[in-house]
Amino acid sequence: MASKEKSSSGELQLIESIRARAMGQRSAALRLGIGDDCAVVRPPAGHDLLVTTDFSLEGRHFRRDWHSATSAGHRCLARGLSDLAAMGAKPLAAFLSLGLPAGMTRKAAGRQWVDGFMDGLLAPTAETGTPLAGGDTATAPGEAVLADIVLLGSAPRGTELRRRGARAGDGIYVTGALGGAAAELAMLAESSRRFRSAKPDKAPNGTHPHLFPQPRLATGWRLRGAKIASAAIDVSDGLSTDLAHLCRESGVGAVVDSSALPLHSLLVALPADEALRLALHGGEDYELLFTARPSTRVPRRIAGVSVTRIGTVSTGSSIMLRDRDGRETPLQPGGWEHDL
Repeated sequence: MASKEKSSSGELQLIESIRARAMGQRSAALRLGIGDDCAVVRPPAGHDLLVTTDFSLEGRHFRRDWHSATSAGHRCLARGLSDLAAMGAKPLAAFLSLGLPAGMTRKAAGRQWVDGFMDGLLAPTAETGTPLAGGDTATAPGEAVLADIVLLGSAPRGTELRRRGARAGDGIYVTGALGGAAAELAMLAESSRRFRSAKPDKAPNGTHPHLFPQPRLATGWRLRGAKIASAAIDVSDGLSTDLAHLCRESGVGAVVDSSALPLHSLLVALPADEALRLALHGGEDYELLFTARPSTRVPRRIAGVSVTRIGTVSTGSSIMLRDRDGRETPLQPGGWEHDL
């Protein structure tokens, strides 16, 4: 977010406002932040640099008539932090590119929304030690807000967790609870004003898993550092879809026990088949799905987050869902997929 003479006064004011709010953040890795043409980041000695990027598009990932500005900002950063968590990386710096509809910051309501968005984005950066180190601003085509977050992380060289590494016989585990994000989104669709005053909840599973998801950074660090996980991925597109990604990269199959799935409390009032559908296919839970060798002791809680065994890695490529009576049926990926 370097200031440029050709920028409009509105853009300059926005950049200076963001810069002022980000200046208080400190990181040993960030040598130079907002203000120059590039940031300067120095990873710790003996570490590799991990990079991830995620779009947050109005109308696709959030709606201004459904989501508060704070929620939109929080979700924008959380998506990228969850990717770092899945690989056991520690965040180093964040970069935000923000496209706003023409004239948005000239109106009080527009400025208020942008301030709220930055509130939501900057709070987790401070909590996780992820300074906002730069980015870009532009006028978006049309009336939709476009946000792209780029995150840099680090892990000791050659130790990062990957989707590849699972072997037949490994246990399959998931952190936290499943289906809560999809359940809350459905509630939001029924009453868009219901959660306008919702705030982040730091409880292990959170009361607002869709609006304010909690990336499992500390859990990911422990899975990597203690060499617990043989393979890992975050549950962003839905358990069924993300498990398929992991199995494909590892060249294995899986058997998932439906009765073992940890259901979020928001699913309690739903019919059993609907609760199971959301847990398997709902997406955006941002929990960690990982495998571990049979000889590995996997704690029931890691970094304060519950861990549940939900199945076993198998030979071949089939992914099966086993019910309470031992009957197995194919588990097809039913989560999110972009229609490109």
